[in-house]
Amino acid sequence: MRSLLAFLLFSMLATGAAQAQSPITIVVNFGAGGSADRMARLIAPGMSEILGAQVVVKNTTGAAGAIGAQEVARARPDGTTLLLTTTGPMAIQPHFRADLPYRLADFAPICLLGDTPVMMMAAPASGLRSVADLVARARAGNGGLNYGSAGPGSIPHVVMVALSQQAGVPMTHIPFRGSAEAIIALLRDDVSVYADLPGGLRANNLVGLGVMAAARTAEFQEVPTLREQGFDLVYSIWAGLYAPAGAPPEFLARAEAACQHALRTPAAIDGFARIATPITFRGRQDFATFQQAEVEKFRAVVQAAGIRPGD
Repeated sequence: MRSLLAFLLFSMLATGAAQAQSPITIVVNFGAGGSADRMARLIAPGMSEILGAQVVVKNTTGAAGAIGAQEVARARPDGTTLLLTTTGPMAIQPHFRADLPYRLADFAPICLLGDTPVMMMAAPASGLRSVADLVARARAGNGGLNYGSAGPGSIPHVVMVALSQQAGVPMTHIPFRGSAEAIIALLRDDVSVYADLPGGLRANNLVGLGVMAAARTAEFQEVPTLREQGFDLVYSIWAGLYAPAGAPPEFLARAEAACQHALRTPAAIDGFARIATPITFRGRQDFATFQQAEVEKFRAVVQAAGIRPGD
């Protein structure tokens, strides 16, 4: 009897140890090489130090982030699967698609990582140097001009619809599976403009046409705001970390602490600077409040613009 109890106790301890060492996967619902992917890979080592488990990054792309978000929404809430995503899937898609395969209630916010103004970019060979150039070319073309996005209902899509409406010129939407693919298309002249996080600007020797901020940013002082160029457009892209709803509060608290620790590591500080994304940490409660405000803001934006999945 004693030997049986000893065996059962050993088995329980061994199982617990194995679970504690189970890898934690951060699902990024956009492509490898994009800003969200790079942020996930920058915080993974620091989070691993606090959580005591290997943290790996997995890219699940498609449907403007909906496929990856759905994967995490359906995952077991045991702390082994997290989601790193951006504004679009969490604040725009719920108003944009009636058939969205997840709900905001399917996720538990952990932390906000960064919040960065949108930058409108063009390839040097395009000849575009300002928003006025862009509007003039769109007005002169028979079908407007092409712009890229990270998928229908993403921030790069929504902000260009807003510009098209304010300028009164047609523009054609070309969706891609993530920012890396969109920038490649921009460099190949498959699209004329792309609006997203500014990290790809200097890394790819692109031209900043305008920043969608209330004032010029410290890092890109040479790039005027959209307001300076006659368009009242102020948008930012934020990135945050989530667990599936129902994850234990103890794990969420540890994950929040791990996120904050990771953002303070030299590797993350240097890495976020390289992709021109200021670190903007918000803990669970603050992040949840912030997200709800963003959800309401973009509800009004999508309804006013009349954006539909086919746009």
